[in-house]
Amino acid sequence: MRTFAAFAAFAFVAPAFAQVNSWNIDSSHSGAHFAVRHMMVSNVRGQFGKLSGTIEFDPKNLNGSKVNATIDVASINTQDQKRDEHLRSADFFDVAKFPTMTFVSKAIKPAGAGKLQMVGDLTMKGVTKEVVFDVEGPSPELVARGTARSGASATAKINRKDFGITWNRALDAGGVAVGDEVSITIDIEMVRKLPASN
Repeated sequence: MRTFAAFAAFAFVAPAFAQVNSWNIDSSHSGAHFAVRHMMVSNVRGQFGKLSGTIEFDPKNLNGSKVNATIDVASINTQDQKRDEHLRSADFFDVAKFPTMTFVSKAIKPAGAGKLQMVGDLTMKGVTKEVVFDVEGPSPELVARGTARSGASATAKINRKDFGITWNRALDAGGVAVGDEVSITIDIEMVRKLPASN
């Protein structure tokens, strides 16, 4: 399934950034996507539509940059209502007990032209594990109507069982209904207000 920007989300290196800037994730233009193997034959994709958070970015000191993102787990959408209800249940995300998942960055470093590697803690279903995201971006900063916008994508792979999401069903022909490895893609659009000009 095509999902989870931590997730993200996140912090980006760009020559145009010349100081510490505080950004907000634009929830209406961001999403966490995921993909997982279904019945050993295809990938099922989905997304979490409600993603929010903040980014503090210092281009001269990546150690001082921070990302903090939150996903509303109930916003999961795989284009199948019955499946979405099952994913919200205790068999999977247990939304009643764990309504959100979070990502908090711990380290960000350059990883080539226009790329970063971001390490942080992903908390899902009450379990926190370190996850490494590969970040592409940001896009050139767009300034309009007193705001600046930029965007990037972050990708990672996790094992769902590491986070206590273990439900499965054996298939008569061999194999299982749901794969363990989940591919995550976080698409982020971030925005900040600019100081009023004199």
